[in-house]
Amino acid sequence: MRKRWCKSGLPLIAGATLMVSSALAQSVDTARIENGGQNDWLTYHGSYKSYHYSPLAQINANNVGNLNVAWTHIPGRSTRGLQSMPLAADGVLYYSGSYSRVFALNGATGEVIWSHFPELDEALISRQTHSPYNRGVALGEGKVFVGTMDGRVLGLDMKSGKVLWETRLIDSQKLTVGFTGAPLYAKSTVIIGAQGGEWPGRGPIFGLDATTGKKKWEFLTVAGTDEAMKTWGNDSWRTGGGGGWMPGTYDSETNTILWGTANPAPLYDWSGADYKTQGARPGDNLYTSSVIGLDVDTGRLKFHHQELPHDAWDFDSAVGEFVMLERDGQKFVVHPNKGGFVFVYDRNLAVKNVWRLVENINFVKDIDPKTGALIGRRDFSAGKVTEPPLCPFIGGGVSWNAGSYNPKTGLYYKIGQEWCMTLDVQKTTPVTAPQVQLNIGADFKMVPPPGGEIYGHLDARDPITGAKKWEVRYPEPPLGSVLSTAGNLVFVPDSRGILHAYDAETGAELWSHNNGTGHQGGIVSYSVNGKQYIAVVAGFGGMLADEYAPNFGGAYKSMPRDDGALVVFSLK
Repeated sequence: MRKRWCKSGLPLIAGATLMVSSALAQSVDTARIENGGQNDWLTYHGSYKSYHYSPLAQINANNVGNLNVAWTHIPGRSTRGLQSMPLAADGVLYYSGSYSRVFALNGATGEVIWSHFPELDEALISRQTHSPYNRGVALGEGKVFVGTMDGRVLGLDMKSGKVLWETRLIDSQKLTVGFTGAPLYAKSTVIIGAQGGEWPGRGPIFGLDATTGKKKWEFLTVAGTDEAMKTWGNDSWRTGGGGGWMPGTYDSETNTILWGTANPAPLYDWSGADYKTQGARPGDNLYTSSVIGLDVDTGRLKFHHQELPHDAWDFDSAVGEFVMLERDGQKFVVHPNKGGFVFVYDRNLAVKNVWRLVENINFVKDIDPKTGALIGRRDFSAGKVTEPPLCPFIGGGVSWNAGSYNPKTGLYYKIGQEWCMTLDVQKTTPVTAPQVQLNIGADFKMVPPPGGEIYGHLDARDPITGAKKWEVRYPEPPLGSVLSTAGNLVFVPDSRGILHAYDAETGAELWSHNNGTGHQGGIVSYSVNGKQYIAVVAGFGGMLADEYAPNFGGAYKSMPRDDGALVVFSLK
C-alpha cells in the first residue's frame, strides 16, 4: 500500500504544489477583481458585480451526479461554527475560521501552505455577544486582509502568512465590538465596517492604505454629517448602532463604494406612532438601515437611500449584496433588505423598483415601488405584541448570506425566510456612552406565520421586476449563501447539513450530499490545473442558528455549535 501511495499520490501533490507556487506571482488588483477571473474567486462577492456566480461549466447539470468529496480541511476551534466565504486565486484557497484564524491551502489537494492565528484578548472575546466567528478575508497587492474581534485589521503576506502590518481602529475594550465581516479591497484601499446595531458606537466604516495599513478615512454611519445629526432628536445619536458589518462592493465607473448599514440602538423603540418626536431616538436616525455611496479615495458621502427610516424592527440594510446589472441600456443595483424586500436602484442609489421576496411581512403594509417610501408603518409602544405577531422574525425575511445572479439564465436565486415573532417591548434606559451593554429593548420569541408554518424557500426570480420562475421549499430556512454556475446549476447549502444542486432553469434537484452539520457560510467555485472544484464551509452556531434546536428540534438538538469543516468537491 505504501509503495502504491508513493507512486500515484506524492508526485501528483508535488507537481500541483509547484504549479500553484509559480502562479502565486500574479497580482490581485482592482482590474483583476473587476473582471472576475474564470478560475478564481477573488473577493467576497466573487467580483465587484456581486453575482456570486462562477463561469466554470466542467461540473454541469449532466454530470453533477458524479460529484464527490475531493478533500476536507478542519480549521479547529470553530466556536459557533464556520461562517466564512472562501476565496481562490491562482490555485490557492484562502479562508478564515473563528477567532480570525486564516488559512492558505492548495486548492487541488487541501495541503496547508500556511496558517495564521492572531493573538487575541481572550477575556475580551469571551464578553462579546456577536463573536468569535469571522466571515471572510480580502485579497489585494500580494496580501490577505482580515479583521479581528478586538478592533484590528491585519495585512498578511499572501505567500507566507507573515504579518506585514496591523492597525487598531476600535477601542473594543469599551464597546466590546470589533470586526467579524470580511473587508473589501479596491483601488489600493481596504474597506471594512464595524459590528454593531445594538451598541452605543457610531457604526464606523474605515478605509485603510493597503500598502501600509494607515487609516485613510472614517465615515460615521450614525449622525456622520450635519444633515444626519438633525435626525437624532435630543442628542440621541449617542445611542448609536448602524454598523456596516458586511462587505459591500465597488463601482469603478463612479469611483464609489456601495455599503449597507445596520439598525439603530435600541432595536425596539417604544415611541409608537410618535417616533419623530418621542422615544429613545426621536427622528429618522440617518444613516442607519440605509445604503450609502462613499468616495473610495476620501470616504466622502456621495449619495444614500434610507430603506427603513427610524427602523423599529431590526430589519437593517447591512446585507452586503449590491448586484450590478445592465438591462435595455440602463444600469441597476439590486440590494435585498432584511425586512424581506428587494430594492432596485440606479447607480446613484435612486429607487427604481421595490419587490417582495417573502410572503409574511407586516411591519409595513407595503413599500412604494417608485419612491421607496414606507406605507402603513407598524410602530409599537411599550408592552406585548402578539396579535398578529410581527413578521418577519428578527432573523429577517432574508439573512446576511448572499444570493446569486446567473447572467446566462438572467435569474436571481435568493433564499427567503417565512417566520414571525411575538414581542414584549420594554421602555429601557437609553445607553449613551461606550460600555459593555447590548441594548435590544424587547424580549421576543419565534412563532409561525398566522395560519401557516415556518419554512424557507429558494426563489428563482427576475432581479428587476421580481417575477418568480420557480421555487424550492425547505422545512427550516437555509442560512448559507447560494452559488450558481455556467454549468446550469444552483447550489444551496441548507441548515440540516445537506448541500443541494438544482437545475438552474427548472429548480429540479439533481444531486445532494450530507456534510454532517449545518451550513451558515459561503460557497464558491474555482479551477486548478483545468479541474473545477466546489468549496463550501459547514459548521452551525451563532445567535440565529442557536434558535433552531429549541424551535425545530430534530437534528438540531444534537448538532454541535463548536465545530466545522471546509468541504471541497470535484467530479470523480
